[in-house]
Amino acid sequence: MDSMKNGWFSETSALWKGQSFSLEVEKVLHAEKTNYQDLLVLQTKSYGRVLILDGVIQCTERDEFSYQEMISFLPLAVHPCPKKVLIIGGGDGGVAREVVKFPTVESVVQCEIDDRVIAASKEFLPFMACGFENPKLHLHVGDGFEFMSQHKNEFDVIITDSSDPIGPAQSLFQENYYRLVASALKHDGILCSQGENMWYHAHLIKGMMEFCKNIFPVVKYSYTSIPTYPGGQIGFLLCGKDPNTNFENPIHTFTSSELDALSLRYYSSEIHRASYVLPRFAQKQIYSD
Repeated sequence: MDSMKNGWFSETSALWKGQSFSLEVEKVLHAEKTNYQDLLVLQTKSYGRVLILDGVIQCTERDEFSYQEMISFLPLAVHPCPKKVLIIGGGDGGVAREVVKFPTVESVVQCEIDDRVIAASKEFLPFMACGFENPKLHLHVGDGFEFMSQHKNEFDVIITDSSDPIGPAQSLFQENYYRLVASALKHDGILCSQGENMWYHAHLIKGMMEFCKNIFPVVKYSYTSIPTYPGGQIGFLLCGKDPNTNFENPIHTFTSSELDALSLRYYSSEIHRASYVLPRFAQKQIYSD
């Protein structure tokens, strides 16, 4: 655990060179090397329990809800009637927890390749892994590529909850993955994928959007605020097979009391619309020809 020193965990990566984010650690709850990655669960002083894969923070007890709610509700709220959803990744259970809340959703299939992430999350992150207990969910431990190749034109919404494009998640940022997703979606299906950070990865985002426009008629980028991700932000790449899809304006809206009943702490229709408004530098870099 080279990232641990004097009671502090420090996150560094080639994807955000020359900087580090640190958390004061109270206790190492779990550490192991799975068949796919290094897995670490910490109890921290300020952010509660933290899941770390290959030295990179995946979620923290304090702020995980902003990411989980947005990656789930952004696509679900703009589909006319999302009933069947596929989640690729998301081994902590957070996205599943949010997707099963959506009123029209009837069934959710989740493909997670690393069963040890699931097991650790169930043991140490029950506030997220509770998503696995919902009867709407079918959990498939295995490769998402193989699963989608066997399930064509089946899903209303597909959500890619991946780690960064290094290691086991690298293939989820390539064109062949998006073509496979398109084939697994129904005619009006929607994809929402983790889309990296506009401050550090504008070139990567622009490249992904360019090849996605060759596959989907509608492609948009949105983002959310989350303190423990690099730069305090993370983006989402949304793609729709129906050219009439309007990502910025949700079809399904909720009153304040309904949002409370759904236990939503970040997402709202107003936040939904605002998440597509990018700073001028990002708008120019990501959407320029």
